Amino acid sequence: MKELTKAEEQVMQILWKLGKGVVNDILQQMPEPKPAYNTVSTIVRILEKKGFVGYRAYGKTHEYYPLIEKKAYTHFYFKNFLGSYFGGSFTSLVSFFAKEDNLDVQELEEMLKHIQQNPDTKNPSADENPPA
Repeated sequence: MKELTKAEEQVMQILWKLGKGVVNDILQQMPEPKPAYNTVSTIVRILEKKGFVGYRAYGKTHEYYPLIEKKAYTHFYFKNFLGSYFGGSFTSLVSFFAKEDNLDVQELEEMLKHIQQNPDTKNPSADENPPA
């Protein structure tokens, strides 16, 4: 799996939300100022080549749908982010946010509770999946 550009990710977020749609459906969901129709069409075709979307043809119209689940991409992206910026250490990530005052004690307690309730959750390491 490859990391998406911001524009590609924006289109994927819309397709994950909609489930499926033609280029005009995607375009309607985009914030102002909206890109040109051809721009969105090109992005969708790039996503198709990357294996992120599939389509059904209805005459000249193509209805696009995600081939990659949002959860799978989120997991891939986060592991790469964690590896690139925090050496694969979740502890370093949490420490960073705690030091930046973006994380309070209650949030830390909630995270700990979640980890305890999900014993199969493990700390991803940089050795398992190094960034691409």
